Amino acid sequence: MQLSDILNQTGGLQSIARELGIDEHQAATAASALGPAVLGGFKNQAAAHPQGLQGLGGLLNQFGGSGMLDAVLASSPTDTSPGNNVLGQIFGSKDVSRAVAQNAASKTGLDPSLLKKMLPMLAMLVGGFMSKQRAGAAQAAGLSSGGLGGMSGGMIGAGQQLDHTDDGLEDLLKMGGQRNPLEEILGRLGR
Repeated sequence: MQLSDILNQTGGLQSIARELGIDEHQAATAASALGPAVLGGFKNQAAAHPQGLQGLGGLLNQFGGSGMLDAVLASSPTDTSPGNNVLGQIFGSKDVSRAVAQNAASKTGLDPSLLKKMLPMLAMLVGGFMSKQRAGAAQAAGLSSGGLGGMSGGMIGAGQQLDHTDDGLEDLLKMGGQRNPLEEILGRLGR
């Protein structure tokens, strides 16, 4: 499963576009530019945490778990506080978030203020989806394995394609040595 699959299966792309007052093509373009940084931030957070992937799962739960996904998908305006908290943890500072938005703006031609609004929503959507899947995976058996690298492989929406850069997410699965439910989910999101 790729990031584009998450955005389409959940209706997240449509929800973000509707809330920001943009069309789905613009939302897909923005997500393709912001996605690798968000995913890389999750990877770095897991790598820095003493408990690795389990620590990432705990962090996501602290900020609302699967409720973050539900908040983005709701018809009411999204309270992006949880997303900003997640970004603060995975990026370390607001300056990094601003730099990510500015970099995405230079690649896409979209307004940096629009991208700054979208960034916490995207973090909530991905983090909430991983939490929801993690909760289900903790009870399920026989999940497929794989890598996270493919998650950044493509964005669906008017033919949008993510830049296939080395965001280091493949390394996430090499940490720890023993698979856990979050690792299984991250693996399902890969290849």
